Amino acid sequence: MTATSSSLMFSGYFLTLLIWGCTTVVCLVDEKLAAQPAPTIGYHSIEMTTANASHGESALSFACGNNTHNCMEYCSICKRFFGKPSMQCLSTLLEHLCLKNFEIAMASLHSNDWCIWSNVSSLYSNLSLCTEEISDCLVIPWPNPLVEQTFVNIHSKYFQFCPTEELSDPPPVIIFALVITPICLIPVMVSLVVLKTKNGDGSS
Repeated sequence: MTATSSSLMFSGYFLTLLIWGCTTVVCLVDEKLAAQPAPTIGYHSIEMTTANASHGESALSFACGNNTHNCMEYCSICKRFFGKPSMQCLSTLLEHLCLKNFEIAMASLHSNDWCIWSNVSSLYSNLSLCTEEISDCLVIPWPNPLVEQTFVNIHSKYFQFCPTEELSDPPPVIIFALVITPICLIPVMVSLVVLKTKNGDGSS
């Protein structure tokens, strides 16, 4: 299977999930879903995917995490489309599952609200947990360069122009006080030095 055909099948697979309204891979193993008529996109249908995912545990030839009930589904997807868990599979899963949900949630907010932490903290936390869960399931260390780059991209897209208290300029009054204080102290100090010198010369 070439990388191009694999990518096309994967895209068609996730498009099918979106049509059915699924937001996580757990939809794949829902037995009720298998009973519904499923449109075929590319070479695969939801029914075929469900059957493969349901029996994926015995067919896997690599380690798969078991920290959540979704792990077997993630690993089965990687086996089916990429041969095994890999950074490429992780990238695709993060894009279609974690980032997609985050971007939809951010789009529901006004752009002026993106810089208010109370509005985005839960979305940001969900994104982080999603990347951690999928990485752990694929037995890929977390954090990793891919996850780090994902968050760099998120920050440059949504939070680049958000002011931070640590980096923002203080109020103008404080700036004026900080600038004018040493300017005023210089002539005072010069006067004291001159006065001290004169007193010293007069006493000697």
